[in-house]
Amino acid sequence: MNKKYFRKTTIDLKRDLIPVIIQDAKTDKVLMLGYMNQEAYQKSVHEKKVTFYSRSKKRLWTKGEISKNYLFIKDILMDCDEDTLLIKAEPAGPICHKGTDTCWKEVNKKNFLFYLEDLISSRIHQQKKNSYIFQLSKKGINKISQKLGEEAVELIIESKDNNKNLFLNESADLLFHYLILLHEKGFSIQDVINILEERHSKYES
Repeated sequence: MNKKYFRKTTIDLKRDLIPVIIQDAKTDKVLMLGYMNQEAYQKSVHEKKVTFYSRSKKRLWTKGEISKNYLFIKDILMDCDEDTLLIKAEPAGPICHKGTDTCWKEVNKKNFLFYLEDLISSRIHQQKKNSYIFQLSKKGINKISQKLGEEAVELIIESKDNNKNLFLNESADLLFHYLILLHEKGFSIQDVINILEERHSKYES
């Protein structure tokens, strides 16, 4: 969870109803637009899931309360005029009630690294016996770390030559096995990105 989220729990909405832009925390794709009052905002913060105020139903409405396609909050930002919220969230499924990824019928394509993470997790949990990922996972953390070390050495060796193809392929092998190690340790590439972003923001400030 982005640490900034916990520092945004005291926002006092200046209006009875405020527009809220929902953005995918990983892809930056705009997913939908809704509205919140103070009660909806407080419920969203408490449950860490987006809750809107439905103007048609005249009540609070948690996105996914029927479909289970929740929007899990990662960050909340107020605009400069303090009359619009931007919520960065992780969608649990299609956003639109018509089954599309966004309310504008766009396909919310994941960065391939995030897709690869999901694939690694799927291969391990499904225990596919013919999967290299699953077989490596079965061997335990020591073997995974050893394999990552071997790939790192191979990359270093290739970096000393001028074969671009071999260098890039070894780079891909290293990154692939690093993602497996991250998964086995209970982390994701987003956790690493968050640390880099935090370091960058400290440096910039």
